[in-house]
Amino acid sequence: MGESGDRQRCGFVAVVGAPNAGKSTLVNRLVGAKVSIVTHKVQTTRTRVRGIAIAGDSQIVFVDTPGIFAAKRRLERAMVQAAWAGIEDADVVLVVHDASRKNISDDARMVIEGLADTSHRPVLVLNKIDLVKRERLLALTAQLTEAGQFSEVFMVSAETGDGIADLTEFLAARMPIGPWHFPEDQLSDVTLRLMAAEITREKLFLNLHQELPYALTVESEGWEEFKDGSVRVQQTVYVARDQHKAMCLGKGGRTIRAVREAAQAELEEVLGQPVHLFIFVKVRENWINDPERYRMLGLEFDA
Repeated sequence: MGESGDRQRCGFVAVVGAPNAGKSTLVNRLVGAKVSIVTHKVQTTRTRVRGIAIAGDSQIVFVDTPGIFAAKRRLERAMVQAAWAGIEDADVVLVVHDASRKNISDDARMVIEGLADTSHRPVLVLNKIDLVKRERLLALTAQLTEAGQFSEVFMVSAETGDGIADLTEFLAARMPIGPWHFPEDQLSDVTLRLMAAEITREKLFLNLHQELPYALTVESEGWEEFKDGSVRVQQTVYVARDQHKAMCLGKGGRTIRAVREAAQAELEEVLGQPVHLFIFVKVRENWINDPERYRMLGLEFDA
């Protein structure tokens, strides 16, 4: 498949929506591999992540974007700006909505209204249908299509895979004719260093509570391959306060140890080789206002 250049198609699909709509889970399901980290906390995705899927002669490049919401802090503003920027060059825009929510949130309405000012007629994807009765889905569809101009509506469950095949077939047929942008076996444009840092950040999110996850960042600062096929990865978790450092470490180092073990196990699965993961936690009070941190994440500092 995909070998005949005159039949090849390739295009970009922007995946947008309010926080916690299930965008990253959907992208991972469409790609068939984990390219974006997922947690139950909102605003997990901080930058645009591209996941790449092949469907017949079509290469579909999914752009997983941060959730769109009423941003207040600098990092939040940069994340939302990245989400809107992801729409500009897309061939298709998917608006993902959490169908299990009782009401259409203000953030969801902000997304729909914002798209009205673009040239796109987006595709509505109602996600988490496994949690909702059919009557509710039909009523919700009517509400959303009244609020925005959608070209198509799909009902899916990124968790179970229901409806994914139909959505993939639809998107494949709508990719522009042209050569593939990436090798056939490439699943993402995220570097291994960034993916490793994101995996550790995901495990921190899952092990920490309250506001702390939003006040930290992770960087892979060392990467050394050994002759025996293993790799040594050194990472630093930057936090804004001493008390945040103590929370990351946990009593007797239990929290950071659990994070390291979980991250190392997933890294070994992703890389297919033994990993020696070392994590250090450091206080850098103003990291959230450091332009270099934003550059590394592909975010605009002055958004």
